[in-house]
Amino acid sequence: MGLFSKDIVTFDDLFLHQLQDVYYAENQITKALPKMVAKATAPALKQGFETHLRETEGQITRLERIFDLLGEKAKAVTCPAIDGIIKEANEVAGEIEDKAVLDAALIASAQAVEHYEITRYGTLIAWANQLGRADIAAILKETLDEEYATDDKLTAMATSSVNVKAEAVTA
Repeated sequence: MGLFSKDIVTFDDLFLHQLQDVYYAENQITKALPKMVAKATAPALKQGFETHLRETEGQITRLERIFDLLGEKAKAVTCPAIDGIIKEANEVAGEIEDKAVLDAALIASAQAVEHYEITRYGTLIAWANQLGRADIAAILKETLDEEYATDDKLTAMATSSVNVKAEAVTA
């Protein structure tokens, strides 16, 4: 089903489709994060990625609970946006030899993922509230709060140490 396919007729259909989209995205992220852990060299960055992997697994569980609340089967639909963000991250990381610069690139890639998730969860919360599903909005808000916190941690890590070390690298 494409974003504007004939299968999306109602606002409820659109809401469900976006839940399926973010469900796919979270599952793809759980596949990408172990690779990021392996590539990261800064211990705090490795730990941050490992922590976020566990959070992401919990976010998937929350989404499955939302599908249950809606009386729907948890199902993913392909999300070209997250596929593109992950593909770009892999391509950029593959081109960088210096470990300090690589860590900076990994943070930038992780933040691209976080920003995507923040937009999706923010929209889903607004839509859940519009549909009278404050119960679902509250569950989604838990995840949105985690995404913001992860983004803040990545920013702090980048600006306090990782970017400084990357900047010091000379050709």
